[in-house]
Amino acid sequence: MAQVLEFKLPDLGEGLTEAEIVRWLVQVGDVVAIDQPVVEVETAKAMVEVPCPYGGVVTARFGEEGTELPVGAPLLTVAVGADASGGAAGAPDEDAAAPGRDSGEGSGNVLVGYGTSEGPARRRARAVRPAPRAPGSANGLGAGRQTPVAAEAPAHEAPGSVGGGTFAAGAPEGPVPVISPLVRRLARENGLDLRELHGSGPEGLILRADVEYALQAAAAQGRTTRPTAEPHPRVATTPTAAATPASPAAPIRSSAVAHGEVRVPLKGVRGAVADKLSRSRREIPDATCWVDADAAELMRARTAMNAAGGPKISLLALLARICTAALARFPELNSTVDLDAREIVRLDHVHLGFAAQTERGLVVPVVRDAHARDAEGLSAEFARLTEAARTGTLTPADLTGGTFTLNNYGVFGVDGSTPIINHPEAAMLGVGRIVPKPWVHEGELAVRQVVQLSLTFDHRVCDGGTAGGFLRYVADCVEQPAVLLRTL
Repeated sequence: MAQVLEFKLPDLGEGLTEAEIVRWLVQVGDVVAIDQPVVEVETAKAMVEVPCPYGGVVTARFGEEGTELPVGAPLLTVAVGADASGGAAGAPDEDAAAPGRDSGEGSGNVLVGYGTSEGPARRRARAVRPAPRAPGSANGLGAGRQTPVAAEAPAHEAPGSVGGGTFAAGAPEGPVPVISPLVRRLARENGLDLRELHGSGPEGLILRADVEYALQAAAAQGRTTRPTAEPHPRVATTPTAAATPASPAAPIRSSAVAHGEVRVPLKGVRGAVADKLSRSRREIPDATCWVDADAAELMRARTAMNAAGGPKISLLALLARICTAALARFPELNSTVDLDAREIVRLDHVHLGFAAQTERGLVVPVVRDAHARDAEGLSAEFARLTEAARTGTLTPADLTGGTFTLNNYGVFGVDGSTPIINHPEAAMLGVGRIVPKPWVHEGELAVRQVVQLSLTFDHRVCDGGTAGGFLRYVADCVEQPAVLLRTL
């Protein structure tokens, strides 16, 4: 006899208490294997797939795409011990279907962003993507517990074609060879069916470049892609007269707005950034000092390093190496404040965060043990984390635990800034753009590559003398990279 088990949104770790449903990976009636991903969720730190610890038939789903659920809320129910027709499925007897037994019907490994102990014994190909729901359709949420969402009928679409062989001749059913959630979202928001694409990656993996090429080719031929999903739920606009009216049970995504206004929900990454920056402003008495530095010698040193062969050294890696050397001399800035104990906690390791602007918003990936890495190691880690940020594959562990932040806002074409400290850290070094400016060099006026450096620091952990000494040392290393030789 089948036993219906409820799978709840697991503890996400890292202080996260809620997540938004981005995309369901299974339909009601699908047979799922143990540890098979069933839903793609977005937290304040990352976008990940959640594996189900039970194997069986999906009997209900709770919440539609765009719904935000708290930890512990039900995600779906699974009939364990029965297949789609009601017969036995993977359990030799009725007792084997009970959770927590050694029968293998439940793994218990459901933390978001982390792997499971064993791979699934079997995987079922995903069903054909469901047909789009009309905007304003009900999300099935009641006043208290969520109501299951019924299975949608599959969409039937004719395969398209674009010159250059971007689209496949047919759209086969089954799993789509896509890893990046951002690639799926890009295709979904532009009405592009990924099943019609030939991926250029390893083993046919569909990359972002494949989607962008297909969209460009379609635009060049005047071809419009077909809508495969409702408009993204993050932005709510005032409905026009021609819009389909919402049903009484439709979710309220924004309050009434005047004509022409747009309201963006303050949630997900944007909401997390707002909360953290607000807390930083409330709790940290910050101050900022800045200095201009001649970066010509640093740029020349980088050029010489890269000309010597081997992996290329990034400018950010050199600045990070300067930061770690400066923090070794001024450890007060690599600390945090314990308000409950009224203590300053100085840290013996440097986990260096760096600000990165992505399609999902501002994120701060963390380079672990940056003080123990050389310029090549820092360059490689910056490249890895930057690519993960761009593709939306950063894990919660990649985004937490920083002790000091390096903010290169020069990439936006600005000279200076007074950034807000990344709570609970004690300081942030800002780097502006490096541009030719008049500069007195060796007693004569010359045009040099000048950069503005700024340090925002928690005035509770040190006074201006310490902050100024740190910033002056950083500037000296930028102007004369040989100063670093003393600490290498």
